[in-house]
Amino acid sequence: MGNNTKNSQLFSADKGQYGDQYNEHLLEQYKIYVNSAEKNSEQRLKANEFFLAVNTAIVALLGFVAIRDDTTSISVLFILASIAGITMCYLWYRIVCSYDGLSDGKYKVIHEIEQTLPLALYDAEWEILGRGKEPDIYWPFTKIERKVPWIFIAIYSAIILSFIPWHCVI
Repeated sequence: MGNNTKNSQLFSADKGQYGDQYNEHLLEQYKIYVNSAEKNSEQRLKANEFFLAVNTAIVALLGFVAIRDDTTSISVLFILASIAGITMCYLWYRIVCSYDGLSDGKYKVIHEIEQTLPLALYDAEWEILGRGKEPDIYWPFTKIERKVPWIFIAIYSAIILSFIPWHCVI
């Protein structure tokens, strides 16, 4: 296992400076880091599940209220709930982007470490998947994931627009 990495900040010492346990410690740190990348993905899925559940519940509740009560007194509730939903969806979108950036960084580091290991499993897999640039082979989850909050924003916007008295605007 050599130290031919492009990123000089990644390795604080080369094998000669470090000592006899270099390879053992390198492999152990690699395992820990891969585990942290997997935990990041798990946290990301949990965040998505939470936001999806909350938004689905809000839209379903508003639909239930609309069926049961057709008075205009509920318009304030619908508008406020929709504004809260839009705000929450925008934050959800930003969280998705943050997790994506963190994942990208983690996998770049993993690919760098793999340059010193006998096998570059993650890099090979990424290559087989067209590095996420060939949708026929692999369509990155994030591309789908980023669209879902905007779908809910469109639903909330339609709800708000439905309560604007258009006859007063025109």
